[in-house]
Amino acid sequence: MADPSSYRPSPGQIPDSPGVYKFRDEHRRVIYVGKAKNLRQRVANYFQDLANLHPRTRSMVTTAASVEWTVVSTEVEALQLEYTWIKEFDPRFNVKYRDDKSYPYLAVTLNEEFPRVQVMRGAKKKGVRYFGPYGHAWAIRETVDLMLRVFPVRTCSAGVFKNAARTGRPCLLGYIDKCSAPCVGRVTPEEHRELAEDFCDFMAGRTGTYIRRLEKDMTQAAEEMEYERAARLRDDAGALRRAMEKSAVVLADATDADLIAVAEDELEAALQIFHVRGGRVRGQRGWVTDKVEAVDTSGLVEHALQQLYGEERGDAVPKEVLVPALPEDTEAVSQWLAERRGSQVSLRIPQRGDKKDLMETVQRNAQQALGLHKTKRASDLTTRSRALEEIAEALGLDAAPLRIECYDISHLQGDDVVASMVVFEDGLARKSEYRRFQIKGFEGQDDVRSMHEVIGRRFKRYLQEKERTGEWEQAPSVTDPNDPAPAPTGPGPVPALPAASPADETDPREDDGRPKRFAYPPQLVVVDGGQPQVAAAKRALDELGIDDIAVCGLAKRLEEVWLPDDDDPVVLPRSSEGLYLLQRVRDEAHRFAITYQRAKRAKRIRTSPLDDVAGLGETRKQALIKHFGSVKKLRQATIEEICEVPGIGRRTAESVAVALASAAPAAPAVNTATGEIMEEDDGGTS
Repeated sequence: MADPSSYRPSPGQIPDSPGVYKFRDEHRRVIYVGKAKNLRQRVANYFQDLANLHPRTRSMVTTAASVEWTVVSTEVEALQLEYTWIKEFDPRFNVKYRDDKSYPYLAVTLNEEFPRVQVMRGAKKKGVRYFGPYGHAWAIRETVDLMLRVFPVRTCSAGVFKNAARTGRPCLLGYIDKCSAPCVGRVTPEEHRELAEDFCDFMAGRTGTYIRRLEKDMTQAAEEMEYERAARLRDDAGALRRAMEKSAVVLADATDADLIAVAEDELEAALQIFHVRGGRVRGQRGWVTDKVEAVDTSGLVEHALQQLYGEERGDAVPKEVLVPALPEDTEAVSQWLAERRGSQVSLRIPQRGDKKDLMETVQRNAQQALGLHKTKRASDLTTRSRALEEIAEALGLDAAPLRIECYDISHLQGDDVVASMVVFEDGLARKSEYRRFQIKGFEGQDDVRSMHEVIGRRFKRYLQEKERTGEWEQAPSVTDPNDPAPAPTGPGPVPALPAASPADETDPREDDGRPKRFAYPPQLVVVDGGQPQVAAAKRALDELGIDDIAVCGLAKRLEEVWLPDDDDPVVLPRSSEGLYLLQRVRDEAHRFAITYQRAKRAKRIRTSPLDDVAGLGETRKQALIKHFGSVKKLRQATIEEICEVPGIGRRTAESVAVALASAAPAAPAVNTATGEIMEEDDGGTS
């Protein structure tokens, strides 16, 4: 790990003009490429106090061993040079989108004497006209089959074409009029090229001209009583309409635009692009990327624009590009796009109308793509096996942790303190084993003490199950946390710890032969937090005499793995599958905990002093609130006034009055926007 100050250039060396800079490691490999309006200001930002840098930026500058730069005359040149260098050097710390699959295109080889229509994948070739990408190759073939009726362009390979020319006999498509058979001279090269260009024009969205021409010819043929020709033209027009129907109309004004949406979390981002030509969706594709550099949504959009249009020219760059967030230097990016297209390009965020609605559809596709990517990555057996092996190696375990339990504490300013336990087996979530805890041992906010209580309660139940089945005949006694000296261990009952909530931990099944909820021990316990939480979890296990379960903590800020009694964390590589699995386990525990905490808080807010009145059901409670208007007014009512409510007798009225009198009034509600104290008029609270 290098010290950035060892290669920091002096401020006077760095020019204050636009340019592109490269960070290199000790082996002279380029690890990061960036651009700047002002090189001096941007590069200097990397050499501030490491504590002030984003963790990913800190990792980059400590990996680098030198920095160099190239001055350019404009910001547009800087954008182009940055793209060129990223493509050339493939820096490890730059965001690089990767296709989540190889999308097929419909290609027309205009660079050949007899252009050919075919399905193509991979890198684009010069002189070839591309349409798409499409989700499936069969969708392209269906469209081509329909269009060959009207535009009988060659689709055969070079070998088939040469063989037909040699024998003087066309292939089957030539006999059924789905190829103009240039191989045997039925049309001249010029006539065939004209067919290919008409095919391209139709695919580019200029559809009305051809359909109107076919309908006109059909009408003329019918008037001349050439009914067979008129029927063929009718079928041709129908085939073109069916080909058009395969591309849904999404924008009524025949707009040519690309719509880009981004879905992201702290670690990854998914990008979806809809290619709209002539108001119809002509193609769709998606990319995913690891967020290996400190980048926000606008930065992700800028990288996407570079990758989308870096190799494109002319009409391949649309007139309009709609994005969820504008790049930092919108003017330079717009100018760069305009240079590639050869005319003005509008780069903007849709605000209203059909385009905004379509952008929401693209956004939903991006969200689904990100979720699907995470599911695929998590469910891949090889990946999961490698992740477990990496965890075992990093933590010094004897074997891969096939069962991992993760714990998280959640509360709202010390209220409704709860904890979650999530279980991953073989690297996959085992949701039937998830458990929730209410903190009962103390009041207030203390994450470390809460973690100690939860771990103790969970493994106390584990020891009870072993004792019940005879697997554990001697349980250790508990160590008093206030006593510095360890308590002796020996025969005796399982130590007493704070009781669990019956709703959380009790198991009504006793003798059904299936394992109870806490019967299985994990090989690894992960806690959400750093050294204090890890120490609390380890202390709880030690007090129970359990020494065969590994413990670690994952600190969210820097994604560091902490082990008991270690002063320094274990730092897994950013690309480590083991780190990805630990992060996923931790994030799932956090989600499960905060969901429970919110539900518990909502239930508490909805409670009323009337809930404590014996025999008062929901119907009569609602009748009371409806009659008086609020709990506050009901509290002020006399017993005689309460008895006036239909269905409320004197004994019930007395019970209601006693319950409301004994319940302390809640603090007045405050409108946080205005500071106004609001009158209590909600019948469900008091």
